[in-house]
Amino acid sequence: MNFESYNPTKLIFGAGALSRLGEVASEYGKKALIVTGGGSVKRTGVFDRAVESLKSAGVAYAECAGVEPNPRISSVRRGVKAAREESCDMVIAIGGGSAMDASKVIAAGVLYDGDPWDLIGHGQANWVIPTQALPIITVPTMAATGSEMNEGAVISNEDSKIKSFVSATCLFPKVALADPELTVTLPKDQTAYGVCDIITHVTEGYFNGVDGTPIQDRFAEGVIINAIEWGRKAVADGNDLEARAQVQWASIVALNGWVQAGVHMLAPVHMIEHALSAHHDITHGAGLAIVNPAWMRFAAKVRPERFAQFAQRVFGLSPEGKDDMTLAMEGIDAFVEFLRSIGCPTRLSEVGIGDELFEQYAEDAKLVVHDGNGNLAGRPPLTKDDIVEILRSAL
Repeated sequence: MNFESYNPTKLIFGAGALSRLGEVASEYGKKALIVTGGGSVKRTGVFDRAVESLKSAGVAYAECAGVEPNPRISSVRRGVKAAREESCDMVIAIGGGSAMDASKVIAAGVLYDGDPWDLIGHGQANWVIPTQALPIITVPTMAATGSEMNEGAVISNEDSKIKSFVSATCLFPKVALADPELTVTLPKDQTAYGVCDIITHVTEGYFNGVDGTPIQDRFAEGVIINAIEWGRKAVADGNDLEARAQVQWASIVALNGWVQAGVHMLAPVHMIEHALSAHHDITHGAGLAIVNPAWMRFAAKVRPERFAQFAQRVFGLSPEGKDDMTLAMEGIDAFVEFLRSIGCPTRLSEVGIGDELFEQYAEDAKLVVHDGNGNLAGRPPLTKDDIVEILRSAL
């Protein structure tokens, strides 16, 4: 194991954490650009509480509202313009992964002279990795992406239908205020999609990382087991604050670098889903619920022993009298059964996607993260035909 691990984000976790926003923000500037999504933070009163905390600490604010699910580069451009015009010296995201991802690129875009799309990797020769950004503070209102405590952001281009990412040290939030109380109003379907997103972040590294990481294996399995246990409870009763807190913590741990330390994670499932949601604007977690099991069934043929381990350790399935492949498939079936039990789609037909653009999705999926042969990076590497086969199996 040879690796570097770094995460400078200060985490303030627990019910009531939102009240400390003004105190925290006052350490980083005098005026914040508050980035929000479709309006739920205002309907639930979260926005007003945040503003009240900021005002009490002498911090002014401007707004960039209406960031879409699968955040668009046009919204990032709008946010950059607003931050410059309003002379904002920090960016505060209040919302889900879309608001947080947009905030990161806005914070970098303010200090970049070119088009913010240059900062998103999409196969271009002149990809600009940002090296500076305004201070970022994240206030998640759902548990899903883990964007509150990592350096990554995913952005869509509505014109080119490309959805891709940027990852840079300067995009680490200075502080993440994770208040599980803010997630209790999240609808059942969005809660379920978030749980699927959490689990997929972990399975990407678990199945696509390097060998010889037994501690990380157990860490990953524990996060998945608890996401399943507490995810069921959060979906069943959105007011169960303990369940909301445990799912929120799982979301953070799943992608803040701890589970992935030393694993050298690749994320083919995410790349395939990005291609789908760039074209169809489906909810990211719903897309992952469809793609991940289909990919798992394909990949299990190459490494059945790994998927058999998943079946045993996560779902408690007995290996007695079974070969690795049989046990692997039983584990994947158990995973699909769980996803269905919380209301996630598991077939493309359930979200209205047919096979008309399969080859385009396959090309888009391997546009950025590919090996020397142009295949989508993962275990195993995927050719265009492989990706089409995976998608076809999910119809």
